[in-house]
Amino acid sequence: MGKKTVRLDPILLEILNRKVAAAADEMAVTLQRTSRSTYVKEAADYGTGIADLKGNIFGYPARNSVNHINRFCGPSIRAIPDLEPGDVIVTNDPYLSGGLATHLPDLHMIKPYFHGRRVVCYGWCFIHFSDMGGRVPSSISPSNHEIFQEGLRVPPMKLVRKGVLNEDFVKVFTANCRTPDANMGDVMAMLGALHTGSERVADIVDRHGVETFLACQKALQDYTADKTRAVLRRIPEGTYAFWDYMDDDLVTRIPLRFRLAMTVADGTVHFDLSGTDPQVAAAYNVPTLGIAHPWLFMRLISFILTHDNSMALNAGIYRHITVTNPAGTVMNAEFPDAVGIRHTAARRLSDAMSGTILKASPDIMAAPSCGSSVPFVVAEQGPEGGRPAVQVIEPLRGGMGAMKGRDGADNRENTMNNMNNHPVETVESDACVVIRAYDIHADSGGPGRWRGGVGQRITTEVLRDGCTVLARGMERLRFPAWGVAGGKPGRPFRAILNEGRTGEAALSKIDQLKVRAGDTVTFLMPGGAGFGDPYLRAPESVRTDVELGFVSREAAATDYGVVIADNGEIEDEATKRLRSSRVRDNIRADFDFGPEREAWEAVFDDKTMEALNAGLYGLPKSVRQEKRRWIVSQAVPDLPVAGTRSLAETMADADAIRTRLVKAMETVFGDERVTN
Repeated sequence: MGKKTVRLDPILLEILNRKVAAAADEMAVTLQRTSRSTYVKEAADYGTGIADLKGNIFGYPARNSVNHINRFCGPSIRAIPDLEPGDVIVTNDPYLSGGLATHLPDLHMIKPYFHGRRVVCYGWCFIHFSDMGGRVPSSISPSNHEIFQEGLRVPPMKLVRKGVLNEDFVKVFTANCRTPDANMGDVMAMLGALHTGSERVADIVDRHGVETFLACQKALQDYTADKTRAVLRRIPEGTYAFWDYMDDDLVTRIPLRFRLAMTVADGTVHFDLSGTDPQVAAAYNVPTLGIAHPWLFMRLISFILTHDNSMALNAGIYRHITVTNPAGTVMNAEFPDAVGIRHTAARRLSDAMSGTILKASPDIMAAPSCGSSVPFVVAEQGPEGGRPAVQVIEPLRGGMGAMKGRDGADNRENTMNNMNNHPVETVESDACVVIRAYDIHADSGGPGRWRGGVGQRITTEVLRDGCTVLARGMERLRFPAWGVAGGKPGRPFRAILNEGRTGEAALSKIDQLKVRAGDTVTFLMPGGAGFGDPYLRAPESVRTDVELGFVSREAAATDYGVVIADNGEIEDEATKRLRSSRVRDNIRADFDFGPEREAWEAVFDDKTMEALNAGLYGLPKSVRQEKRRWIVSQAVPDLPVAGTRSLAETMADADAIRTRLVKAMETVFGDERVTN
């Protein structure tokens, strides 16, 4: 007897779409409301979904804070071939999970959902745990250079077997983390979410039948793939190249370049990352395993969902996107590279992706956002012989980039995820700190006809000795978010120890900062980039910005040519004179990268970087970073720490630096790779 063909008309398909999304959403509600850790209850760093028999997500809730729809449950499912009713898979290892996990603090679970003895789909969820063991509190340190330093590795295995919790796993898990009670509370919350999903799926199957339910899984992904392709057809066909930089990798002072070439043809998009810098001896590498991984396409997914928010959220969104991503780049980590702060590198690749789309059509893409996301952590020394307390104080945010016709959002940059802030009352009750100031970072948004969003400003006082501050993800201290179509860059990141007090000191990237009772740490998050000539911004909009505190009166005059009187009103004649007297030579029609990047690229231009990386990739991986560091140190021996001395001053004699660079490359590679 042949297999029954199930026909899904559009109305039934939409009903099933709403039902599976609602099931995944109820999983999310269950997980968040039953979790123990603040980072889940308040910030919402978790995810839920329902996967098809291949492990691709076809049911995804709008409530999830992350905008990358995970689709790689398949390898972890296939690693456990004897799944039975009541089983639950657990894993956190990026390399062994086949791309499901991306760093160790993200613990993933998968549960097969049965109809009788037949698997009809899988429930999936993850939580970011505040600590997974490793060499530092919170597990994540930029100076980690291998994954063994980053915490407990869990290959795909059974956490629950036929409904019975694996107590041996629990013993190992709780013995290897600093926050065992909170972690186990979150483990139970995840199991509760997966149970909720199984009940809702059973309801759907009972109502519509198993064959209809199985048929909708592919149909929903086909529907999303078609809708996605229609959006991608808005990008003009052609090939567009762009690159952007991280300030450095902390363990060196060398900027890290992310080069991207985008080829668009009839609603299909191919990205080539071959020109991206090699992996680093730090925790910024991204474990994408050479596949078309969701972490490579975050900005494009945001773009797609911005232009069509009616599509079903599922793995079909990736169908018409392909990638060339050679092994050994910072965006394709190889075991045992450290990957704890992979989100920072992914953000910079996303900004490069923005550049390619802006090159193709500036009317359909926003300027880059702040480019920095900082989980601000305080680790408190535990009682004698006890474990330290580890608390995420805030997931710090900057401003979003402006786009044609719209200012960037202030304080709530969400191009990678949309996590919530922690209420001050919760923070102060859970951690040994007091929040002394929590405000906007005035003037941080890039000036433009449409203003870049401003970042946050927060000052936290530590109440006890023996505490450690960790702030992974600090970026844009050197290279701010670049302006578009006459817009100006956002203001860079700044961090200050004991601002306005004895012992005040500017901070660069923080690895582990030891603090004492009474010390304060202030973070001034960067702003998003501006779009369009700021002198074309409506004076009334500038006045409103000043009134609300987003722009100072001084910046209103210098950046926008708008004079605001002491009473808050616009001085029309003075504004006309100021705007008419401006010299227009410094208005860039395409991109304004700022003086630091321009100084760097006066020597390390695209052709030079392509030659340098070609030479490095020809060397064994074990020596690439050593040789890279030596070459750059020979060319720029006094390269400053990001956020301190001006790179433009250091690179002033570009000809001399280039001469030294050529000689150093000849020494390492054996031939001349740079044209004078």
